[in-house]
Amino acid sequence: MSNPDELLVDIAAMVESECSNQMPLTVVVPGAVITGRLAPESLWNERVAEVLAASDFLKPFAALFVAPATADGEAAVEEVTPPAARPTHLHLHVARILQGSYGLPHTGGMYRIAIADISSWTVGDLSYSDQ
Repeated sequence: MSNPDELLVDIAAMVESECSNQMPLTVVVPGAVITGRLAPESLWNERVAEVLAASDFLKPFAALFVAPATADGEAAVEEVTPPAARPTHLHLHVARILQGSYGLPHTGGMYRIAIADISSWTVGDLSYSDQ
């Protein structure tokens, strides 16, 4: 969408402000249909950092997704407030790319999707079959 759907932006802003990760959403982007649950960017970043930190090869990249530390070494704690800027990306977790009758990856993944790239969307997870 060269002109992002304001309702979708409002949904993303609500997820960001309430720190909810239960909103199911399916989106269509060029070349893919992706289904999963919206997550606030901070929670999404935290989960990605955990996955990267658990890998011997990818561990150095985990720092890119972690909140900056304070002077005493503690992680900075952000208050839960609505973001100043409108969201430009959706952060999906437990997400799958739907390809025919399959969902990839089988266990679900973490996707960051530019709202401007979404051509259509629906509330809810689309089902798929592994048979």
